[in-house]
Amino acid sequence: MRDRGFTLIEIMIVVAIVGILAMVAYPTYKESVQKSRRSDAMAALLELQLSQEKLRTSCAFYAEDIQNTSACGADAAGTDVAGSQTSPEGFYNIDIVTGTGSSTGYTATATPTGGQTGDSCGTFAINKDGPDHSGTYADSGCWGK
Repeated sequence: MRDRGFTLIEIMIVVAIVGILAMVAYPTYKESVQKSRRSDAMAALLELQLSQEKLRTSCAFYAEDIQNTSACGADAAGTDVAGSQTSPEGFYNIDIVTGTGSSTGYTATATPTGGQTGDSCGTFAINKDGPDHSGTYADSGCWGK
């Protein structure tokens, strides 16, 4: 009579091979997912930049805060600009870090949150001139990916 099936050693070898493949594949998969989510930060910041410029053309100042309304008035200088404090897909927190009612400029940031926190690009930033690559903000390579 002939034995059928797998031996314990054969099963252990297969499990070891699958484990090694998973160790190699998972970090690559995670990096790819994080890379694809970066567009969420870029879209949110570009939308905020557009809102800031729209406010600047009618109010002569940039907003210092993100809210759901925007208004001009005698004492409204530096109040807020329309927008959300979270990116469209929720992977980044959006904030205006400088600008306090300034007519000369602002800097807005997109800070990774949740599953995006380990991303190698880190925090994205934008100002009135476009993407900000200074300091600890994401470099130009991250904006192009």
